[in-house]
Amino acid sequence: MSVKEATPEAEQKFSSPGDERVRNVSLVSKMLSRPELGSVSGAVLVFVFFALVAWDSGMFNADGVLNWTTVSAQLGIIAVGACLLMIAGEFDLSIGSMIGFAGMMIAIPAVYWGWPVWAAILFAFVAAMAVGFLNGYIVVRTGLPSFIVSLAFLFILRGLTIALSIALTNKTIISGVGNLAEGDWLAAMFGGEIGTGLFTWLGQSGWIETYADGTPVVTGIPMVVVWWFLLTAVCSFVLLRTAFGNWIFSSGGDANAAKNVGVPTDRVKIILFMFTAFCATVFAACQVLEFGSAAADRGLLKEFEAIIAAVIGGALLTGGYGSVIGAFFGALIFGVVQMGIFFTGVDSDWFRVFLGVMLLIAVLFNNFIRKKVTSAR
Repeated sequence: MSVKEATPEAEQKFSSPGDERVRNVSLVSKMLSRPELGSVSGAVLVFVFFALVAWDSGMFNADGVLNWTTVSAQLGIIAVGACLLMIAGEFDLSIGSMIGFAGMMIAIPAVYWGWPVWAAILFAFVAAMAVGFLNGYIVVRTGLPSFIVSLAFLFILRGLTIALSIALTNKTIISGVGNLAEGDWLAAMFGGEIGTGLFTWLGQSGWIETYADGTPVVTGIPMVVVWWFLLTAVCSFVLLRTAFGNWIFSSGGDANAAKNVGVPTDRVKIILFMFTAFCATVFAACQVLEFGSAAADRGLLKEFEAIIAAVIGGALLTGGYGSVIGAFFGALIFGVVQMGIFFTGVDSDWFRVFLGVMLLIAVLFNNFIRKKVTSAR
C-alpha cells in the first residue's frame, strides 16, 4: 500500500471528533472563556437602560458625556492597578489612603516649602512607591495575607497623612496648588487638557453646544481620561503579550508551581504593589491639579470601589484570572450609573445599593464561568 493511499485513512483516524486537540470550539464557548464578558455585557445593559430613561436629561450631551467619563476615569486608573494585583493573587486595601497621602505629598512641598510643582509631583511618586514596595516586601517575606498587611497600611497611611499635615501646616486641607502649577511642564500632564483646538472647531461647527460667547461647553479631554486609556492599553498589552504578563497569571494561579519553573513570584508581586501605589498617585495628582487643593481624607473607600470594578471586570478573588479591559468596563459602569442616577433625579443613596448588588452578581457570574471553563478543560 502506498503512502498516498494510507494518508486519507490516517487523517480520518486521527481527526475524529473525540480528539480534543483538533476539536472545534464554538463562538459561545470562546466568549464565555473571556473574563471581560460580564463587564462588557453589563456596560451595554447600563447604556441601553439610561438611553431609555435619561436621554432627554442631558446625560448624553457633550458635557454629560464628559461628566460620567471623568468619574469613570478616576476609578479606572486605580482599578487597573488593583486588577493586576488581584490576578497575581494579592489585594491592596491601602489604595484609598494612598490617594490622600500622595495628594498631601504634592501640596505640602509646593505650597509650604517652595518647591516647584514638578518636583513635588516626583517626590509624591517616589514616596508612594516606596510605601508600595514596603507593603509588598512585608507580604512576600512574612507570608502574611496581603489583606491583613494592606489593611494595616490603610490605617497607617490615613493616620500618618492627617498627623503630618497638622504637624507641618496645622491644616488638613491645603489649597493654592492650582496657581503654583500654571506653566509647570509636569503639572500639565495631570491637570491639563488635550484636543482643545478640536473641540473649539466642533463648537464653531455646531456639533457640540457652546456658551453665549461661542466657547464650547467642553473645551478638551481632561488628562485623567487620557491616563485612564493609556494605562489600560499599556497594562493590557503587558498582561497579554509579554513574559511579565505570564508571570502575573502564574503567580496568582499557583505560586509554588511558578517558583519551581523559575518565575520570580516575589519580585512580580512587589512590583505590582508598587504599581498600585503609582496608579493611586496618578489619581491623586490629577485630582489635586483639577481642584487646586489637597485634603487628607481624599480617596475614602476608593480601595473597595477599585476591587469591585476589577471583580466586575472578571478578576477572581482567588487570583490567576482576570482582564484589564474588564476592569476598564467595570469602572465605566460605575461612572455611567453614578452620574446616571444624578441625571435621572434618583436618590444618590441608591448608588451604594447598586455597588453591592453588582459585586454579588459579578462574583456569582465569575464563579459560574470559572466552573464552566475548568470543566471544559
